[in-house]
Amino acid sequence: MPAYSVMSGISLPVWSLLLFAGGIVSLKSFRKWRSTKGAIDYFALTGVRAPVPLLDFNIDETKARPYRPFRWEYHQTMSLKKMDPDRWIELESTYRTRIHERMQLFHKHGKKIIDALPGSEAACRELMEMVIQYVCVRYPRQFQLESSGIFHNKILHLCSDTKTIQPLFFLLQHIPEDFLITLEDKKTGLYAFRAGVSCSAVGWNVSTKIGLYLHEIHAPVPDYKEKMEFSMDRYFTKMPTDKPIQRGSWGIEVGQPLFAQEDDTEFQLSREGKAPPDLNISDIHLRVDWQTLRRLPQSRAIVFNFKPLFTPIQEFRDEPYIPKLLLKILRDGKPSFMEYKAFYHVKDKVLPALEEWAKEQEDKGWVPAEWKERTLAEDPFFPGWEAKL
Repeated sequence: MPAYSVMSGISLPVWSLLLFAGGIVSLKSFRKWRSTKGAIDYFALTGVRAPVPLLDFNIDETKARPYRPFRWEYHQTMSLKKMDPDRWIELESTYRTRIHERMQLFHKHGKKIIDALPGSEAACRELMEMVIQYVCVRYPRQFQLESSGIFHNKILHLCSDTKTIQPLFFLLQHIPEDFLITLEDKKTGLYAFRAGVSCSAVGWNVSTKIGLYLHEIHAPVPDYKEKMEFSMDRYFTKMPTDKPIQRGSWGIEVGQPLFAQEDDTEFQLSREGKAPPDLNISDIHLRVDWQTLRRLPQSRAIVFNFKPLFTPIQEFRDEPYIPKLLLKILRDGKPSFMEYKAFYHVKDKVLPALEEWAKEQEDKGWVPAEWKERTLAEDPFFPGWEAKL
């Protein structure tokens, strides 16, 4: 396990709806405890409101929201949306499976999954504290924090001592999200990747990116240097704590590859545009990485977190406008963009299916025949998406 410095003397936050000692802590007692123990109220400190508690949340019955972040005409921009405070950390029925997979990846790959450079210790601990406060408020029956600093995960029946545990390892154990921490280089004014836990990387890993500046990390992204580098650097410099943002990145995959590296056979085939010989449409999935970017209030670090969501593309058949919109993007998108998406290995299966489903939707009257492809008003969703939950 990588070694990190553990800051001492920092009491961890709780909130008015944390459950411990067999009862619900009142707002009055929370404030009293906070004032005597020095706990930090990150909701007040960041200016981002607390999420609405899900008192009847059932992890096994909760489905992921059907993100479809398809845009046309496509322009290489950051395509940012204001973060919904209720949606920073979204948990659903894959929780146990994902946590198990992530732990296995860590035990196999070590520093390819978790690493931290000197000087990032305070940011790592601050991030852990913010996440703990958030999930204990949002999911009060699943996560609880004692005044002693013991964190209870009722889903996994796991307890962690938050005063001694390595912060990134805590996130790995309990939260199925990747967290990448960037800090400003005081000499250059640019932000660099200084610490992180990532089990969902495709074509890279923590060890290949740690220490790099933003423009170095994004070097493979088409048009990044020409169209995005300046605006990204400026955005990071000026980003306030009270305006976290979200966006979606997507790709089309064979199966559900969580951690795919350049030396993996399947990864190499996809980059060469070669499909498995027995490929069926049922094997093909949309992968969406729903991403959040936010600044931490004390360390001033900027944290990028995301988790992948996989959907069989056959589900597009009953999603109005999605087949026709995606068909347009895949057919007429910029070649460098399509190559970056590694779409060509599934092209012969995906395009005919989308054509068929788009025609079906027109015949059913779901989509007007004269409709011109464009980003949907419901972006990143589609009309009637709530029925899939």
